[in-house]
Amino acid sequence: MPDMAAMPESRFSAWAEAATVTVLHPGDVALGRLGDRFETLLGSCVSIILTDPRRTVAAMCHIVHSGAAPVDERGAETTHAEPALAAMFDLLQGCGISPQLCEAYLYGGGNMFPSLFKQSHVGQGNTDWALQALADLGIRLRGQDIGGTAFRRVAWTVGPGAPEVRLGEA
Repeated sequence: MPDMAAMPESRFSAWAEAATVTVLHPGDVALGRLGDRFETLLGSCVSIILTDPRRTVAAMCHIVHSGAAPVDERGAETTHAEPALAAMFDLLQGCGISPQLCEAYLYGGGNMFPSLFKQSHVGQGNTDWALQALADLGIRLRGQDIGGTAFRRVAWTVGPGAPEVRLGEA
């Protein structure tokens, strides 16, 4: 335990600030800072994590559908990829982070019904969209675990380490 009396007030405040754990559900978009933790469960959905190169700020989303939201859909529009990515950009820019300078991680996109869908499936469409969007934006993909027939539990604490992925059985 550090000697609190010897720490400058500003350092103590940063040290004492509690980290948060955010569990993302379909359509969620969240912002975290150093020490905050993100967790999610993915099947055919995908999750994109964007983090600044120093790993001090990050945004994560849980995308259900590739592409844009239908015009008449309002409440949960970040279940769609384009509004989710735009929301992540807004959160990062609000912290003074340029999203185009971030690095990305991509997870999910599994085929949860391999006996029904042998070729193209929702998960493939989601990963194809995410990979193309990141490439079009010039965002470097630092890591990925996509496709297959297993669901994934993804967890990451904002900082220097890589996200943790545990595979389950479909």
